Amino acid sequence: MIEGKNFLITGSQPWDTQIGSTIKNTAVELSKKNNVIFLNTPIDYKGYYAKEVDPINAYRKKMIKEKLTPVRKLGNTFWVLDCPFMVFPVGQLPTPLFNFFNMWNNKKIAKYLKKVLPDFGFEKYFLITDMDIYRSLYLKELLNPELFIFYKRDHIIDEPYWLKHGYKCEKELVEKSDIVLANSLYFANQLRDWNSNIYDLETGVNLELYDFDGARKIPEDIKPIKKPIIGYTGALLTSRLDIDLLYFVAQQRPDYSLVLVGPEDPQFEKHDLHKLDNVYFLGRKEVEELPDYISSFDVCINPQVINKLTIGNYPLKIDEYLAMGRPVIATPTETMKHIFDKYSFLPNDREEYLRMLDQAIAESNDPEKVKERVVFGRSHSWANSVAKIYNAIEKTLAKRASEKA
Repeated sequence: MIEGKNFLITGSQPWDTQIGSTIKNTAVELSKKNNVIFLNTPIDYKGYYAKEVDPINAYRKKMIKEKLTPVRKLGNTFWVLDCPFMVFPVGQLPTPLFNFFNMWNNKKIAKYLKKVLPDFGFEKYFLITDMDIYRSLYLKELLNPELFIFYKRDHIIDEPYWLKHGYKCEKELVEKSDIVLANSLYFANQLRDWNSNIYDLETGVNLELYDFDGARKIPEDIKPIKKPIIGYTGALLTSRLDIDLLYFVAQQRPDYSLVLVGPEDPQFEKHDLHKLDNVYFLGRKEVEELPDYISSFDVCINPQVINKLTIGNYPLKIDEYLAMGRPVIATPTETMKHIFDKYSFLPNDREEYLRMLDQAIAESNDPEKVKERVVFGRSHSWANSVAKIYNAIEKTLAKRASEKA
């Protein structure tokens, strides 16, 4: 067990993200036994001067403009550290300019960290970078942490912002890392040629929040909706979800209510799903509200399209669905087949999707099946996930010590 150590975390997701986050939950779990500083991603100049500012950038902009304290203490051993400066947006720059300005960004972040980390007693620390393949590209060399750990929890390098330079940067980060963590076996196998010291983790569920035995209430905007309810929670993105499948299911099962909880991308906002009487878009909800929504669903779904972005990812929502005892129907991605096949329905075509949907509704409240789902969902706790990180660190340090002996 790793206890009393220092962990610095950098990431592609800011702390104030309004969706569920692997790295945020991991940071909280690490802080139960260790000191943790979560570096909030700095805003870039483009975001700072944009006319339309999202809530996350609004806070970072206000923090810089009003010179607010950059330290937020969230616990006795847990701090969020904001960056009181801007960096350059580099994603679309030609390679020579990207290399120059990305190095400039890295140096600016490293200089700031070198200045403030001693105030927290962080002379020695483990640095975990969560998919921050640009801003953390040179931090190993610039900061010289005790261990440099790269965590791949999603396939972002084929998304537009990362497409130009992402593959090269991810490869470079993986090759130089002391430890590589991947939240699925698919990702681990993908990266193994670049680094042999790689560990696949099964990320988890917040057991305190997603407590099947806890008191639940039916949300007000769910109460008028007719049962049975087929529900989804999460961002509604056409790059990751099969919007045509959703439309097909809603049309073919007009007596079922399809409830979608989460923010929509422009394609979802314009889609004919909005014209169907049995489809309900309830918008973004606070993370703390989601268990009440999930417990109100008869069946939970994750209708992903299979592409480079989704084929190997680990969907956190599946553990959340199962921990709340709900039956799950999902696209048979590699992770779903590898981990969740015994506890979810994985249809291979549209007709099978309808048959499995009917079956899932029929057994949604079967006591034995509910118990099986809850037990399995709860087995994927953040404590178990972080224990695997501790194991990776202990093995790496032991090997390093034996090599020096």
